[in-house]
Amino acid sequence: MENIPSKLVERAVDELSKLPGIGRRTAMRLALHMLKQDEKDIEVLGQSLIDMRSNITYCRKCHNIADSELCKICSSHNRDHTTVCIVEDVRDVMAIENTSQYNGLYHVLGGIISPMEGIGPEDLTIEQLTRRVGEEDIRELIMALPTTIEGDTTNFYIYKQIKDTDVKVSTIAKGVSFGNDLEYADEVTLGRSIVNRTPYEDTS
Repeated sequence: MENIPSKLVERAVDELSKLPGIGRRTAMRLALHMLKQDEKDIEVLGQSLIDMRSNITYCRKCHNIADSELCKICSSHNRDHTTVCIVEDVRDVMAIENTSQYNGLYHVLGGIISPMEGIGPEDLTIEQLTRRVGEEDIRELIMALPTTIEGDTTNFYIYKQIKDTDVKVSTIAKGVSFGNDLEYADEVTLGRSIVNRTPYEDTS
């Protein structure tokens, strides 16, 4: 148990250690580092966090994080608006964007179907996705969900919802060596898995 001589520092360490991947030792280093910084810089840091939490919104079309009603991807005229990549969460959008191999739009589900965790289709943005398919000129949906039972279940559920439409459904190449989380994939491998996507009907 560390001996912190200041209740103020101890409180800061307590709060910082709540962040994912930040243990108390790292939190202590961060807190002590901030003590050495100009007070104005720390105020800017604190205000930026407050502004982010207070003002961030979600794109009304794809549910990606955004600063306004539409995210910068959905509002771009340079993107292919006929192709939509379906992902589990915002981190997957960032991972795919880093590959520079995809120029379409996205749809963020906000999770995957997981009965064990009490997450059903109604808890995700699947209904909004099917509405997009009916209202927009979408020609291809790319499934980019985790290669797990839950991910496969979600893929199949979505496929059943839109299988009677003219929309092509594909999935990113199987066998890519990045486990279940797209955010941990190396950019080259992830980029290739999108480029070499296959029709969903041919997957098993």
